[in-house]
Amino acid sequence: MKRFRRLLMLIALALVLAYVAVVALIFLLQRRIIYFPDDFKPMTKMVEQAGLRYWPDSSGDGYVGFITDTPTTESRGLVIVFHGNAATAWGRSYYCDALVPLGFRVLLAEYPGYGGRPGPISEEQFVVDGQRLVRQAFQEMGGPIYLWGESLGAGVAAAVAAALADESEPPPVQGLILLTPWDTLGNLAQSMYPLLPARWLLRDPYDSVANVTQAQVPTAVLIAEDDEIIPPRFGQCLYDTLPQPKYRHVFPKATHNFWPSDPSEPWWRDVMTFVSEHRSESAPSLRRRGGV
Repeated sequence: MKRFRRLLMLIALALVLAYVAVVALIFLLQRRIIYFPDDFKPMTKMVEQAGLRYWPDSSGDGYVGFITDTPTTESRGLVIVFHGNAATAWGRSYYCDALVPLGFRVLLAEYPGYGGRPGPISEEQFVVDGQRLVRQAFQEMGGPIYLWGESLGAGVAAAVAAALADESEPPPVQGLILLTPWDTLGNLAQSMYPLLPARWLLRDPYDSVANVTQAQVPTAVLIAEDDEIIPPRFGQCLYDTLPQPKYRHVFPKATHNFWPSDPSEPWWRDVMTFVSEHRSESAPSLRRRGGV
């Protein structure tokens, strides 16, 4: 009997140690689980073929994003897009195809550690970099500015909007568009790893509920009905907790990476009409500066 009890204790100890080891491994490797950076920097010709150019320097030196090369002097505003956790910004030119015909300029933001850009990969770094990008874009091109985030980028956009709202003279961010978002990364992580204290292990919490509430701007939440990566209940929870004005659109039968992105889809106009109509009437118009 004593040997049996000792055996049970040893098994229990081994299971505890194994559990602790798994928890420690998840903690140490979490950013490799969250982020899938592509460090490929596209050649200038590839960028131009997509109807874009490097910004702020068209040579690509020290770039932070890609801008639509739209030869217009007036616009309805500037949409700054923060992409998802994989690939790079220049591959998101479908935003330009849809939004430029509606009268908006589009800036595809690139993250540190992605697309050949130097820098560490983390929420803190992305937010600091995003704040700097928005300020520079406003100084060069004016406003109003709308922040658009896709998947992980929805968390980044919300966090950047909240950080800018804390500034003494913030750029005029007049709306948020969050596509396939979560409410908090902690809630999503806990649902994916129910046997682990995932919520408490996160270094990058991406609390979009708190961030959008703090930003206090009109917010559109776009949900894929059959999202297999960020289940729609998380986007719905985000929407339910937000103050007015807010807007929700559900893409029927859409999945996380397959939603109706064709520029002829009417939802593009509906979303931008919502954020445009609810923006502050005092927001300055976008105007061409510095040859951009």
